[in-house]
Amino acid sequence: MTYHEFAKRAMAYAETIGCASTELYYANGESFEVNANAGEIDRYSVSREAGISVRVSLNGKEGYAYTERIDEPERLVDHAADNARCNESDDERPMQTRQTYQEVHREDSALTHLSESERIALAKKLEQTCLALDPRVKRVVYCTVGYDSGAMIMENSLGLLAERSTNSSYLYVMPSVEDGAELQTGFAFRMGTDAADAEGCAKEAVADALGKLGATPVDSGSYRVLLKPFAVCDLLSAFSPMFSADEAQKGCSLLAGKEGETIASPLITLWDDSLDPVAPRAFDGEGTPCVKKAVIEKGVLKTLLHNLKTAKKAGADSTGNASRRSAASAVGVAPTVFRLEAGEHSYDELLQALDNGLVISELEGLHAGVDAVSGDFSLKAAGFLVEQGAIIRPVSNITIAGNFVSLMKDVVALGSDLRFGLPQSGYFGAPSMLVSSLAIAGN
Repeated sequence: MTYHEFAKRAMAYAETIGCASTELYYANGESFEVNANAGEIDRYSVSREAGISVRVSLNGKEGYAYTERIDEPERLVDHAADNARCNESDDERPMQTRQTYQEVHREDSALTHLSESERIALAKKLEQTCLALDPRVKRVVYCTVGYDSGAMIMENSLGLLAERSTNSSYLYVMPSVEDGAELQTGFAFRMGTDAADAEGCAKEAVADALGKLGATPVDSGSYRVLLKPFAVCDLLSAFSPMFSADEAQKGCSLLAGKEGETIASPLITLWDDSLDPVAPRAFDGEGTPCVKKAVIEKGVLKTLLHNLKTAKKAGADSTGNASRRSAASAVGVAPTVFRLEAGEHSYDELLQALDNGLVISELEGLHAGVDAVSGDFSLKAAGFLVEQGAIIRPVSNITIAGNFVSLMKDVVALGSDLRFGLPQSGYFGAPSMLVSSLAIAGN
């Protein structure tokens, strides 16, 4: 049975059993990943999946059901109706009506038209390039090439019909270098249209690893700090839940009720930009049209992120931030493409402005060392000691601690070097960020 046959029968049957409204969400996808090790392939996976969920409104209650079998639509609707009858929640989750979407264009990612054998060859090339760059590169811990593609269709009895397809490519590598008894690892990645750049990725990763040789801690204290883009991206990703209206309505965000208030430096403008070329989309997980919007504008919190449910509770409009990770997932709230607006300073200019302090290039422990409710963090970090605007030596085994909102208020300059981190739960981009003071625990 095709999806369209399934949908037609499901909609018709739901109407006959008295459902006030019905929604279908169908998604399919394919995933490829390969890892090279010592010239051989030590991990290789190809997976394909498809699923469909139905949501019905029956007697003022909502029910969901999900299946991976595209047959027996009446049975799936019956399951959803049974769940609606058992639902004791009074929460309202509106369905979107018919919408018009702006056309978005997303370039094919780099690995879209490569065969599986060509992707495997790319992984081997990435490893070989790392090993050939410097004799101190003894092995490559990870050397991975991946490609994902998928499509989704969402429609309901209120006239909504939304469809899209996506594809993404990525490669990342972690070389290990040795100098005497010392061992360090580096990391780099490429994604999207740059995901075939094995040479550039290898050079960046090896340079990262070699730059850490000889790293030692600094004395504990309060330091002027320059956070590099990936470190800022990590913090932005970790604390993105505090911008969710859903979390605010649950009492789990310190930004609840602070729209219109200054929460950051005037230099900070934070965009949720669904049209950014890195991952453009026309609509969210409920079919609401997506728009580019300032979440923070020149330090002022302009809006939290809403789906239809949270918007109804707040007496506001959805911001187009409903999220669904899969057809089996519940609807939540998440950024589309979250990025800090870049400044005008080059990295070298920021080093001069830092004068004496620390460059933080790497953060660890984001799952354990971050409290997205309070905004507090305590994270293992690495980077470089800077004196009079010049890098003196690498630094490791230190911990940075503070509060995310306080950190945003202490920003004194932003770089022009905006980069996006490796996507995990979303896309997060940021430039280098100079902060007036941050607590460091070291020696």
